[in-house]
Amino acid sequence: MTGYEYKVVPAPTRPLKAKGVKGTSARFANALETVMNDLGTDGWEYQRTDTLPVEERQGLTGKTTTFQNMLVFRRRLAMAPAAEVTALIEDRSKADDLSAPPQVAAAPTDDPDEDTAKSADARVEATLTSQPTPVPFANGATPSRRTDDALPAAE
Repeated sequence: MTGYEYKVVPAPTRPLKAKGVKGTSARFANALETVMNDLGTDGWEYQRTDTLPVEERQGLTGKTTTFQNMLVFRRRLAMAPAAEVTALIEDRSKADDLSAPPQVAAAPTDDPDEDTAKSADARVEATLTSQPTPVPFANGATPSRRTDDALPAAE
C-alpha cells in the first residue's frame, strides 16, 4: 500500500519578473512555473488547484468572506520494508481452523453433477455428526461442558 503526504501552498497573486518574459499573463505564468518547479525538485508532484473560502476580519467586529487559490502537491511516503510489517502480524496459520467444516473426499464418478451432490451430502453429514472442539481461553484453559444434569430443575 502506498502512502502519500500532501502540501498545500497559496498560489502566487503577483506576476514574477524574469529576463525575456513580457506581459502580465506571461509573468504570472512564470510565477506559477517557478513555484511548481521549486516544489518538483523536492519530490512534490502537482495535483490540482483549489479555490477555498476564507473568513477574514473586517474592522473591529465585522467579517467578510474572500476566496484563496491553493496549489495542492503530493509525494510518496517512505514505507517500511515488507519484512518488518509482516513480522508484526501474528502468525495463526498453524492454529486449527475451527470455522471450516471437515473435508470428506468422495469417490469420483462419471457424472459431475452426481459428484457434487454426493460430496455436498457427505460434508453435511460429517458436520452434523462431528462433535465441536472446545475453543481454549486466552490463558490456555479449556471450558467445561455443561450438561442438562448440571442445571437446576425448574419447579
